[in-house]
Amino acid sequence: MSSLAQILSHAKGRAPNILKTLLAIQSELGHVPQASVPDIAGALGVTDAEVAGVLSGYPDLRTEAPGRHVVRVCQGESCVANHCGRVLKELEKKLGIGLGGTTRDGRFTLEKVYCVGNCAASPTVMIGEDVHGRVTPEAAWALLKDCR
Repeated sequence: MSSLAQILSHAKGRAPNILKTLLAIQSELGHVPQASVPDIAGALGVTDAEVAGVLSGYPDLRTEAPGRHVVRVCQGESCVANHCGRVLKELEKKLGIGLGGTTRDGRFTLEKVYCVGNCAASPTVMIGEDVHGRVTPEAAWALLKDCR
């Protein structure tokens, strides 16, 4: 039985919790395959539209596999005030992708996040679960060199 089938089997017969199920699938597979929406809806006893609505409404859920390194640039108020936009533009330029994109080699996915609680050291960049503060555009690119 596949991981997706196991998760859906566990969810069947319970009160439908679409978000919890989608998070479990993403935790296991790294993303929620768009093609699995009808199976998820059927297992939960909800409509495809309800599942698709939750899937599109939560920015942490993704329908495509991410790169090996997920890079998040904080967009909280403190980071915006400290020019996180410059950091984001530099990363987009150097990686050759836009926000939400993944590099051709599958190494990096670039995302935004709203406040990681590191306001005193903004702007902040997260690489995976590692938090880096007071990041300049040049420093952001240097941090990624360690991931290659």
